[in-house]
Amino acid sequence: MDTCPNSTETEFYILSISTSGMGRHLLFVGVLLMYLLTVNGNLLITGLICLEAQLHTPMYFFLGNLSLADVIYVSTTLPKLLFITATQDHRIWFSSCITQLFFYMFSAVCDIFILTFMSYDRYVAICMALQYHLIMNRQVYISMAVSSWLIAAINSLIYALLTSMLSFCFSHEIDHLYCDLKTLYSITSSNTMSRQIFMLFGNIFFTFLPLCLTIISYTYVISTIMKIRSSKGRLKAFSSCSSHLTTVMLFYGPIIFLYGDPESGHSSDQDKLLSFIYMAVVPMLNPVVYTLRNREVLGAIKKVSNDIRKFLLVY
Repeated sequence: MDTCPNSTETEFYILSISTSGMGRHLLFVGVLLMYLLTVNGNLLITGLICLEAQLHTPMYFFLGNLSLADVIYVSTTLPKLLFITATQDHRIWFSSCITQLFFYMFSAVCDIFILTFMSYDRYVAICMALQYHLIMNRQVYISMAVSSWLIAAINSLIYALLTSMLSFCFSHEIDHLYCDLKTLYSITSSNTMSRQIFMLFGNIFFTFLPLCLTIISYTYVISTIMKIRSSKGRLKAFSSCSSHLTTVMLFYGPIIFLYGDPESGHSSDQDKLLSFIYMAVVPMLNPVVYTLRNREVLGAIKKVSNDIRKFLLVY
């Protein structure tokens, strides 16, 4: 039984990154630029998808959901990191920590499911092209997106509630960039064996299984592409899924290193670097990947820009 039950008054301390004065200023500017680029870039993608009829397809519908999840994702962690870097005030209330944990896991799991559904969309588009519009109809892809948000919300709520019941008698220092679940488990005075087992099954269901499904989808996709006789046809087919494949590799790379060892709780500098790449760099690169390597998105940006220019000239 816990001898020091938690209260919402409990303060935690996010240790973040120890740097010199100059390093702190550079970190603040770098993180601020990444945050602004990520939010503006993903909102731009979402706006384009809503405004342009040519982007009203299942793939871009999923991309719009992915962009919204990324905005929530970075807004959950980076503003607090900016505040800590600017003020050197590392305190965070226990309730705020649990809230951050909920939204962080919520947006991350949502990202995983949306990326998995996007890989299935590419599988149907390339391997079952003649049946694509019949299989990926409006009701199907909307149901997929809604289920991603609902499953992510339920999963994150369970983790948040379980973590809120923990006691922290001996340490309130979170050696990480944010309220990370594994780090919280490593400093609690409560018995977390059952929670660790639950987290292991959660990692299998919410990370390993979707990754396997994505790999299987692309195995069939690549096999089908290689059977196309003309090089032009192969290039066209591959270009339709290259942006998503790039995003998948960027997304899962840091996850595998970060959460591959469930026993690791204390965050090393390498873990913090991987976490920073995962929570800041990858969401920032997603709009770039889908803009620079996608003619449809570039065409939509050009069309919207021209429409805005004409509107300004008229008024």
